[in-house]
Amino acid sequence: MTTTVTSLSTDDEGISTGDPQASMTTAETTGGTTAGVLAARQRSAELEELIRKDPGRFRVLTGDRPTGRLHLGHYFGTLHNRVRLQELGVETFLIIADYQVLTDRDVAERLDEYVEDLVLDYLAAGIDPERTTIFAHSAVPALNQLLLPFLSLVSVAELGRNPTVKDEIAQSRQSAVSGLMFTYPAHQAADILFCKANLVPVGQDQLPHLELTRTIARRFNDRYGNGAAPVFPEPDALLSAAPLLLGTDGAKMSKSRGNAVSLAATADETARLIRGAKTDPERHITYDPAARPEVSSLVLLAALCLGRDPRDVAADIGDKGAAALKATVTEAVNEHLAPIRDRRARYAQDLGYVRRILRDGNEIANEVAQATLDDVRAAMKTLY
Repeated sequence: MTTTVTSLSTDDEGISTGDPQASMTTAETTGGTTAGVLAARQRSAELEELIRKDPGRFRVLTGDRPTGRLHLGHYFGTLHNRVRLQELGVETFLIIADYQVLTDRDVAERLDEYVEDLVLDYLAAGIDPERTTIFAHSAVPALNQLLLPFLSLVSVAELGRNPTVKDEIAQSRQSAVSGLMFTYPAHQAADILFCKANLVPVGQDQLPHLELTRTIARRFNDRYGNGAAPVFPEPDALLSAAPLLLGTDGAKMSKSRGNAVSLAATADETARLIRGAKTDPERHITYDPAARPEVSSLVLLAALCLGRDPRDVAADIGDKGAAALKATVTEAVNEHLAPIRDRRARYAQDLGYVRRILRDGNEIANEVAQATLDDVRAAMKTLY
């Protein structure tokens, strides 16, 4: 029996960070207590051990919304882990959630270009299309058909009190919230359950979405199971340990803020962005995320690129000040990204290959989704 690991990571504008240090509080994500998070952390350690022992038992579903090129926050937050799981031998599905771009905006401008950019970033980071299925959300009708029966299983009140959705609505730049944004948790349930996922790597901010997915799965099984084997599993959370990297302005790293180094940036562009990064007046460089978040984020970025402890990186710079820190970060980032940029440039010369990867992935995802939809129709007795 295949176990399925799912990780949903959307873009960086408030939908899902995949970061345990995100703005959602522990109380918000666990119904007012920390017990849920503590239990999820303990279970996550057990699941990681199971993955290491027998990766062939697992299937990963993860993805992004195509709203622009991926940056260093995405790379160290999700891409690096996806490649790790792929290299361990875990079967991986990678969804480009193009329909979900419409959740918080009126139109999806340059969507085709952004989809191709995502595939290029995936390939550059080390995603192997022979081992990872890359597909577009809009190209899998059977997946999206799950949304209708799923919406029938949840109330308007349940959707409205989801803390992540409330936060999305509060931060929305639109004068009115679309029904698509309001039903976003049900969309994620379809993403997770279309391949019958039972394990979802998430940050704490995504726990409410996962809980609603579990609710939908349980209610579907109760309503349509008729004592037979359940159609859907109730997926567990696998809490991620993604590092928290701030943007160059000290705020959350974001495509729309222009405060992030994209994977496609040139060495000169990277140097310019890091040179303008916010620090603080204290000359001595230390790693203290609570007291010195901007400086510590730069130190952490260098450490991640160098494979070192951030405290050791800070100690090496010492009293040399912010200029030396930024020089260290620039050199480390450019050296780490050099092979990634080279691969991206090579793949960009053959967009036909990029489109073939998507076509092949769409075909595989459609087969999986159709099989699940057939099970759903059989359970609902709608096979006419």
